[in-house]
Amino acid sequence: MHIALTIAGSDSGGGAGIQADLKTFHQFGVFGTSVLTAVTAQNTVGVHDWAALTVALVTRQLDAVATDLPPRAVKSGMLGAAELVHAVAEGIARHRLPNYVLDPVMVATSGDRLLAQDAERIIAERLVPLAVLVTPNLDEASILVGEEITSVAQMERAALALLKMGAKGALVKGGHLEGEEVVDVLAVDGAVRRFTRPRLPTTSTHGTGCTLSAAVAAGLALGRPLERAVADALEFVHLAIATAPGFGKGHGPLNHFAPAPPA
Repeated sequence: MHIALTIAGSDSGGGAGIQADLKTFHQFGVFGTSVLTAVTAQNTVGVHDWAALTVALVTRQLDAVATDLPPRAVKSGMLGAAELVHAVAEGIARHRLPNYVLDPVMVATSGDRLLAQDAERIIAERLVPLAVLVTPNLDEASILVGEEITSVAQMERAALALLKMGAKGALVKGGHLEGEEVVDVLAVDGAVRRFTRPRLPTTSTHGTGCTLSAAVAAGLALGRPLERAVADALEFVHLAIATAPGFGKGHGPLNHFAPAPPA
């Protein structure tokens, strides 16, 4: 069994953040470890409150895991504050953590902001160059590359721009575009690939980005090539949305009991 690490916030509703990541790791047969960056009071309707942990405590968590339970892959999600972005970047570099997947969480599915605005530039400068894969949605990609994205062609340009910013790979997620199909764009080594799936008529989309990035990290921890890890993660998320339990009054959670693609 291999180890994967998630660096993210806690979701009291259980559908996103650390909770979603650990459930996803489990489904892929990977042992999950965690570094908690923030605590949120949220449910399917929205984020009611949140508070970041101290830099010292986040750093101690990361050091404790990395020195005793070294992961084969790591992902980060909600970081919340600029000082935590710096701390996580320094920790990943200091311990030379491999296969880093960056989910640049800035806004929740409900529309609630989960990142201080002064941290956006620091994510681009410090974390993107460390990442084997960056997984922004359209809003996050627009912020990172400084260009509005309203088409698949613009998604492709944004993905390639993220490579120029230092990422080894970029997956720009197109779920927020209109249309009967959802198109996600992967750029690796200067080449672009589109993944297309039918759009599911559902409001059960809470934690989609967390689950996807965790699934990619799990695949990398298992030794799968990046493009295969991305394809498997997209398949898992699509099935998890299609079989969602329908909990809550707002954007409900996915079905994290969905089977992961086999090795």
